[in-house]
Amino acid sequence: MRVVVFVKATKGSEAGEMPTPELVEEMGRYNEELINAGIMLGGDGLKASSHAKRVVFSGQNRSVYDGPFAETKELVAGYWIWEVRDMDEAVEWVKRCPNPMMEESEIEIRPVISMEDFGEAVTAEGAAIHARNTERMAGA
Repeated sequence: MRVVVFVKATKGSEAGEMPTPELVEEMGRYNEELINAGIMLGGDGLKASSHAKRVVFSGQNRSVYDGPFAETKELVAGYWIWEVRDMDEAVEWVKRCPNPMMEESEIEIRPVISMEDFGEAVTAEGAAIHARNTERMAGA
C-alpha cells in the first residue's frame, strides 16, 4: 500500500526557521533507513506558506491567493511517499522518525487512493487513460 506521510507545519517552520545541522544529519540517516528498507519512494521539505499560492475553485471560476496562510495546523512542511505493507507498518516507521521540528510537531499518514477505490466511476476508457499516465510517469 502506498501512503503519503505529511510533516505538519509549525509556527517555527512557517517563520522560516531552519533545523540544526544535527537534525539535518539525523533526518538524512532516517531517510537512508527508509530507502534501504525499500519504503521511501520520494519526499521533500516544503518552503513556508509565505512562498505559496492557493487556487480556489468555484464552478468555472478560479481565485488565486498569495500566502502566507493563517492556519498553521492545517499546513504541510514536508512529505514522504512510502510503499508499506499496511498502515501499522507506516505507523511503526513514523514512530522511529526523529522529531522533524525544533518544537512539538505532528506527522499525518494518509493512504493513497487506488483506481479500484473509485468503483463504478472508473470506465474502461478512464482506466486506460490512468494506466497510460502511470506508465509515462514511471518512464520519466
